[in-house]
Amino acid sequence: MTELNASLPETGSTGAASVALRIAVLDNDSGFLQVLDKRLDRLGWEHRTMAGPAPVDEIVAMRLSAIVIDLAILGPQAWEYLERLCEAMPGLGVIVCTGRSSVAQRVRGLRLGADDWLTKPCHPEELIARIESVVRRRRQLESRGASAPVEAGELVIRNDHFQAFVNESAVGLTRREFELIDLLAAAGGRVLEREDIYQRVWGYAMVRGDRSVDVFVRKLRQKLEQASPDWRYIHTHFGVGYRFAAELREGADIVPDAPPADFVVDAVEESAALEA
Repeated sequence: MTELNASLPETGSTGAASVALRIAVLDNDSGFLQVLDKRLDRLGWEHRTMAGPAPVDEIVAMRLSAIVIDLAILGPQAWEYLERLCEAMPGLGVIVCTGRSSVAQRVRGLRLGADDWLTKPCHPEELIARIESVVRRRRQLESRGASAPVEAGELVIRNDHFQAFVNESAVGLTRREFELIDLLAAAGGRVLEREDIYQRVWGYAMVRGDRSVDVFVRKLRQKLEQASPDWRYIHTHFGVGYRFAAELREGADIVPDAPPADFVVDAVEESAALEA
């Protein structure tokens, strides 16, 4: 076991660790589960281990804080199951904890709605810390759920639905994409640095060279442009980060809902219109 670098501070129990959570672990690694179960018992967390996929409605009924999933035991249905679970429970923290994987697999899992991805073998303490981080972010997001929707251009961002809408039609954002646009929109037009975005959306410090923020911004822009082509919402500040502001695209032909406040109809034109 690798010793902790002596230059780092000693770790102690955190405030988050003292909060009892209810989690499920979808895994069949008996050795790993034995160590993890003992640690969760000491924390006082309610936890349930499942060796195979449970129906999504059964997961919903458990009222979980988070779920840990080893995709390897799900076989060919792994991606479909992950997507259905995330769509059915947008407020559930989902952590994938599985064996070696490719970058493409990790990106796909995160885009389908997973909050975090941890590669085995891993230490149970790191998994617990990741669970706490995910749950903390979910609760912070939910605490804003009662706030009024954010309206910008044609876009309406609703925390209570974890979704954005254009003309009452859902844009189809994943949870991570929603967290990203919700964070940018709440910044009040300020530019947010990439590192700050990563820390607040992913929950930990960004590794040098990580392009996750740029990838998710690009996907988010594509969906916004498809749903609301006459407006630009996310603006790049090269070398710094991103800013949210609804701006009409050059040449966009938008018909106003009402005439300007100082608009006066010519009396002759008004009379002719009435006679017609």
